[in-house]
Amino acid sequence: MIGAVVDAGSLDSALAYAQGLLASNPALAADAARRILQATPDHPLALLTLAAANDAAGNTSAAVSILKALTRNRPDLASAHARLALTLHRTGNRAAAIASLRRSLALDPTQPQAWRQLGDFLLAGKDRAGAESAYLAHVGHAQHDPVLMLAAAALQANRIPEAEARLRDHLKQAPTDVAAIRMLAEVAVRLDRGEDAEHLLERCLELAPGFREARHNYAIVLHRVNKPAQAIAELERLLRNDPVNPAYRNLKAAVLCRTGDYEPAIALYADLLREYPQQAQVWLSYGHALKTAGHPERAIAAYCTCIGLDPDFGEAYWSLANLKTFRFDDVQLGTMQRALERGDLGDEHRLHLEFAVGKALEDRADYAQSFRHYASGNALRLRKSPYDADDTTARLRRIPQIYTAGFFRERAGSGCAAPDPVFIVGLPRSGSTLIEQILSSHSAVEGTMELPEIISMTRALRRAAADGRPAAYHEALTRMHGDELRELGQQYIERTRIHRKLGRPLFIDKMPNNFAHIGLIHLALPNAKIIDARRHPLACCLSGFKQHFARGQNFSYSLGDLGRYYRDYVQLMEHFDAVLPGRIHRVIYEEMVENTEHEVRRLLEYCGLPFEAACLRFFENERPVRTASSEQVRQPIYREGMDYWRHYEPWLGPLKTALGETSA
Repeated sequence: MIGAVVDAGSLDSALAYAQGLLASNPALAADAARRILQATPDHPLALLTLAAANDAAGNTSAAVSILKALTRNRPDLASAHARLALTLHRTGNRAAAIASLRRSLALDPTQPQAWRQLGDFLLAGKDRAGAESAYLAHVGHAQHDPVLMLAAAALQANRIPEAEARLRDHLKQAPTDVAAIRMLAEVAVRLDRGEDAEHLLERCLELAPGFREARHNYAIVLHRVNKPAQAIAELERLLRNDPVNPAYRNLKAAVLCRTGDYEPAIALYADLLREYPQQAQVWLSYGHALKTAGHPERAIAAYCTCIGLDPDFGEAYWSLANLKTFRFDDVQLGTMQRALERGDLGDEHRLHLEFAVGKALEDRADYAQSFRHYASGNALRLRKSPYDADDTTARLRRIPQIYTAGFFRERAGSGCAAPDPVFIVGLPRSGSTLIEQILSSHSAVEGTMELPEIISMTRALRRAAADGRPAAYHEALTRMHGDELRELGQQYIERTRIHRKLGRPLFIDKMPNNFAHIGLIHLALPNAKIIDARRHPLACCLSGFKQHFARGQNFSYSLGDLGRYYRDYVQLMEHFDAVLPGRIHRVIYEEMVENTEHEVRRLLEYCGLPFEAACLRFFENERPVRTASSEQVRQPIYREGMDYWRHYEPWLGPLKTALGETSA
C-alpha cells in the first residue's frame, strides 16, 4: 500500500502513516519507512522515522548509524542532530548527546523541547548553571510548542479541564518542562488549589531559579495561601534584579498590608502612582491602605481619583460608602443611579454600586428604596457566590457530636501553653471591632486583624484527613494527642508572629468565623482567651446584609441565610458553654454601649489584665483597623444606633422567620 501511495505522489500521507505507527508498532513503522526510502532514496524524514522506529524497537546502534549518516549528508538538518542527541543519550554518551543538541539549536534555536532536553542532560551532568540557562531558553521559545499553544488557548478561553488534561499528559512525557509546570500552576490557582500551585512553582524554580515570571507567580501564590513572610522574601529577590518593576512593587505593597505594615505600603503605592497616575486599581488599593492606617481624608481623595479615572468603578463608590462617615452629594448619587440604569454595566461594578446607592439613600432616610438596592446587590452577589444553608447547618451540628465534655477531659493538658492569643469570635458586624479597639488600648495587648491562620490550619488538617469535606478536619483532630496538639498550637504562635509589631504579651485574632473552630482552638491553645461578640440578632444580621463582604461571608447575601446562620451559631456557642463552662467570655454589644465601664472591667478581668483608663478612651487609639468599622471605632460610643434596625423592620420578615425563637 505504501508503495502505491508513494507512486501516486502522496509522500506526506505515507510519512504520516509511518510516523503514526511509531508508538504502537515500531516494526511496522520501520517497514513503512523502508518502503518510502525504496521509492525516494535518502529522504530525510523517512530516515528520521526509520531511526526512531529502530530506537523504539531497542535497536539503538542501528538508529545511531542511520542518524550519523544523515547528519553527515545533511549537516544543516536541525531535527536530525536533535534526534541523534536523544539516541546517543540512551547509549550513555552524554557528552556526545549534548554536543549534538547544541549543534541542533545553533541551526534552529526555536525548538523549545530541544532546549528542555539540553537542560535535562546538563542537569544530569551536575551542570546546574548550564541547565538553568537551557531551561530559561526553553521558556523563551515555549510559544513555538504546539502542545503548549493548545493548552494556553484553552486557559485563555477558560476551558480549565481541557487545559489541565493537556498539560498533565504533556508533563508525563516531559516532566521538566518548566513552562508547562508554570501553566499547570495557573490551572491550580484557578481551581483554588493553592497548595498544589505552590508546590508546582517550587519545582519550577528548583529547575530554573532565574525564571522571573514563575517567581512572581510564586510570590502571588504565597500571598494567597497566607505565607506573607515567604512572599516578601521572593519579591525582595525579584526587586534586587529589577528594582523599578511596577508589578513587583504593587504586590509587595499588598503583602505589606497583609502583615499590618501600612506606612511602607502607602509609600510604595504613592511612588507607583507618581510614576503611573492613570492606574485606577492602584488608586483603589492606595485608598484601602490609607483608610486602614487612619488617614480618612487621604483615602477619600484616593477613591475620588479612582472614580475620576473610571466613572463606572463600582468598588470605589462602595469604598467611599464603606467609610460609614462619608456622605454622597446629589450629583454623586445621580451619577451612580444613572450607571445602574445602563445595560452594559459589568456585574462586579453593578453590585458594588447597588450597595453604595443603598447607603446613600439610607443616609437620606429613604429606607424603602435603600433596602431595595441592598437586596439587589445581595441577590447579584449570591448568584456569583452560591451558598448552601443546609450544608452549613449539617456541618455545625456535627461539631457537638465530636467535641463532648468527655472528649476534652481525655485531652486535658495537651496543646501549647502559650497564653498570647485573644480570639474574638462571632458574626461580622457584631461589635467585635469595638472589643478589639478597647482591648488593644491596653498596654499589654496588641490588636492585629482578622487573621486567617486558624482557617489555614483547618485546611491542612483536612488534607491530612485525605477528605475534602468541610467537616473532615475534625476527624483528623480526634486522632491527635499530646505533642501533635502542642505542635499545632506552636505553629499558630509562630505563623502569627509576623503580625505582632509591638512586643506586647497578648495579641488579638479577630476572625469572626473562628467560632466554628473553638474545639481546635481549645485543644491547640488551651490558655488562649476566647471572647464571643454578640449583638441583637436583627441588628447584627441587618448590618451584615447591608455590608458587602469581598469574600468568606456568603451566608450574608440573603436574609433567610443570615437568620439560619445566626441561629446555628447561637446553638453551637450554647454547646461550648455547656462542655467548657467559663471558657468563653461573652460581650453583648448593647450592654457594652449602655454600661461601658462595667463591661470593660469584666472583659479585662477575664483576660487577667488590670484596669487601664485608656481602654475607655479607645477612640484615641491610632492603630490600623482593617474592618468596615474602622472609622466608627475612632469615635466615642454612641447609643443612637442600637435600635437602628427598626427603620428596616417592614422588610425583615424572612429574617425573623429564619431566626425563629432566636430573633428576640
